[in-house]
Amino acid sequence: MTRRKDWKVGVEGPFWRTIAVFRVASLVYAAALLVRADGYHRPVAAALVMGVMAAWTAVTIYAYAAPRLRGWPVLGADMLVTVGCLLATPYVQGPYQAGNLPITATWMGAPVIAWGVRHGPVAGAAGAAVVAGTDLWLRGIRDVSEFGLASVSVNGVVLLFFAGVLVGHVARLARRAEERVQRAVEIEAAGRERERLARGIHDSVLQVLALVQRRGAEIGGEAAELGRLAGEQEAALRELVTIEREPAAATGDCDLRPLLRAHGGAGVTVSTPATPLHMPAETARETAAAVAAALENVRRHCGESAHAWILAESEGGVVTVTVRDDGPGIAAGRLEEAAAAGRLGVAQSILGRVADLGGRVSITSAPGQGTEVELSVPAVRP
Repeated sequence: MTRRKDWKVGVEGPFWRTIAVFRVASLVYAAALLVRADGYHRPVAAALVMGVMAAWTAVTIYAYAAPRLRGWPVLGADMLVTVGCLLATPYVQGPYQAGNLPITATWMGAPVIAWGVRHGPVAGAAGAAVVAGTDLWLRGIRDVSEFGLASVSVNGVVLLFFAGVLVGHVARLARRAEERVQRAVEIEAAGRERERLARGIHDSVLQVLALVQRRGAEIGGEAAELGRLAGEQEAALRELVTIEREPAAATGDCDLRPLLRAHGGAGVTVSTPATPLHMPAETARETAAAVAAALENVRRHCGESAHAWILAESEGGVVTVTVRDDGPGIAAGRLEEAAAAGRLGVAQSILGRVADLGGRVSITSAPGQGTEVELSVPAVRP
């Protein structure tokens, strides 16, 4: 059941079915030439070669119907059988003259097309070189030079190369188109699922958090603090379910803006440009992690009442993310003392992470004036 489904589904299916039809039609044509020539010079040998071609046609139709069998073992065997039947031409037909088709006729083009469909235009050209080279070797160089470009042999070589390269190129374009369509379907499905989850969260979790915030403010005391925290979580969660997340592109790039907006909340203001901040997905994740580390330092050293601002911009292939707070600031030499004491939060989580990305970090702070951490990261892979 799986094999039949794979035969019918997928962009490569029509190509392999076309190859099967081509093989059968070419086999009928080769048999017609055999009858017309009264069995050639050696009819018995011709019948044996034709039997091998018929049997192998049946084998390849079955094998190429199963994607798991479309590997180099079958493709290589296909080429060997075809070349073997082609090499039998002088024995079967007698002197192999220009203007005559080999006993395989057009059947010998099938493996060339198969190579192109499976592995692209380069493989198609390689397959054409093998088959055409064998045919020219059988005919001899003198024959080709005497009849020139008007000969059947040279025209056959050109047609073989055209078939292998063109079909291989078209098959590769079709596979890429199928991948993009599949990616679009996945994105659409993910978007619908996200909208469904957002509706559920809005109807349940967000309303509960809003209620906790309101009741906490009414009760006062410790409940007010719980209400404030619930309000912050409500704002952050609302930001998560309302922002538009741009999926990673085929190249592995993604938009940094959604990763930064996820940190937004009652105590964090996020400002990003209207256009996407594209960068490699791993770079974007590491940059967002460095920003998260900077915000964690704000919460740890400035208290829950401190406010932070995140500003992102891009210029000249460099994405700059600035994290600023209104806390008490950092005393001179405090970062060096922390590193010497083994507390490497800033040194590793921020400085080290950005340095690994090929970027740099600038920290500006003064007692009573807050702290500003500026991360500059290349928007392209190093």
